[in-house]
Amino acid sequence: MADEAGPITWQKGEKQPNSCKDAPFALLYIGHLAAIAGVAATYGKTALNESLNENANANANADTEEYNGYIYAVVATGVIALIVSTLAIVVMIPAASILIKASLIFSVALMGLFTVASFAAGSFGMGIFFAIFFAISICYAKLVWPRIPFATANLRTALYAVKSNFGVTFVGYIMQIVAFGLTILWSLAFYGVQAETITCVQVQGADTCEDTVNYGYLFLLLLSLYWSAQVVKNVMHVTVSGTVGTWWFSPEEASFCCSPAIGGSFFRATTYSFGSICMGSLIVAFIQALRALAEQARQNDDGNGILICIADCILSIIQGIVEYFNQWAYVYVGIYGYKYLEAGKAVIQLFKTRGWDVIIADDLVGNVFFLVALCIGGITALLSRYVLGTTTDWIVDPNASSYYMWGGFFIGLMVSVVSLSVVDSAVNAVIVLFAEAPGEFQDHYPELSTKMREAYMSAYPDLM
Repeated sequence: MADEAGPITWQKGEKQPNSCKDAPFALLYIGHLAAIAGVAATYGKTALNESLNENANANANADTEEYNGYIYAVVATGVIALIVSTLAIVVMIPAASILIKASLIFSVALMGLFTVASFAAGSFGMGIFFAIFFAISICYAKLVWPRIPFATANLRTALYAVKSNFGVTFVGYIMQIVAFGLTILWSLAFYGVQAETITCVQVQGADTCEDTVNYGYLFLLLLSLYWSAQVVKNVMHVTVSGTVGTWWFSPEEASFCCSPAIGGSFFRATTYSFGSICMGSLIVAFIQALRALAEQARQNDDGNGILICIADCILSIIQGIVEYFNQWAYVYVGIYGYKYLEAGKAVIQLFKTRGWDVIIADDLVGNVFFLVALCIGGITALLSRYVLGTTTDWIVDPNASSYYMWGGFFIGLMVSVVSLSVVDSAVNAVIVLFAEAPGEFQDHYPELSTKMREAYMSAYPDLM
């Protein structure tokens, strides 16, 4: 492998002591949540009650029992989507190579379809645009096709790790519930601030409200929203990385559904490493809030449109760099418990030393997740139509098959995104661990290791 070609200038990761890393950022996040809760309780509840009271008479005669059927339908569809997503992970293991090849062909075919459709519609500008990307996608597919076996081995290893610790997927669902609750809390705060800052007057018997935006309040609220979203996402990423790391180094602790590795990794992510998670999440959230503010200003014509567009472009590039850094830094945080910046520096140095910059640039697995998510959504839609369309005991309208299909499709997509994001985090962890600790992989999983090593040597002979 590449470590035999020259001197190693990086130090192998070591388990860090159990102590709170980057603690000030954890305290800052908790304090900010307390502030949001205070605003929601003080202003949001009152504003919401006033709005509900205004509509109370209009809905006084509504039959609330008629909504029960829709609630049952959503729950039933969610259960179907959960079952389909679980089976999909099992099916993906033997079909990994086929899925990667299919996803590449699908992306090329999609660009070709857009090209033909644009020219057929008489939009020659868009046709030329898509034709260029069609040609690029063909060249890219041809370039990376020999690397499919390594991507297959990587994906298959990650799927085995997730399958061996399948309970980690439920951490993803729990974090989505947490995200939903935080979004409701934020919505109450946003509604309360909006009610307090917007002035309305009666003009000819109708309320007229000022159409101005307080960008200071808006920025703080958007920062809160994006920060919480990033924290939830990265807690799951760190938990999965820690679980895969335990599976890699200590299989006896991570070999069944609800293994100790899952609980231990989740505990570390929400305690010792929570400050590191909050730190990196805050950086991304700050950039996202600035971009959202720029978009709001552009829509309201509050400033020079060209300058706003340039600023948004620059922020987009910076956001991509930071998210790329976080993607790999949090693998080290999950596996070893490093501080945020230390983890990022260590993993980037690892890739540079191994010469793996080109390997992590090949995102063949990401296309698979998109294709699988569409398949899960489609299967969930068909099953929902069948189950809900033939049940009359607790479904309001069994004849509304199209609604059940579309609802099943979108619910299937949402559920699949959670389970596939777990696999995505596992893939990243496997890449880091294979670069850093191939010996342990060979000792504990010789069959998987041999296939991955052979695929690596075939795909990247220059890095040996």
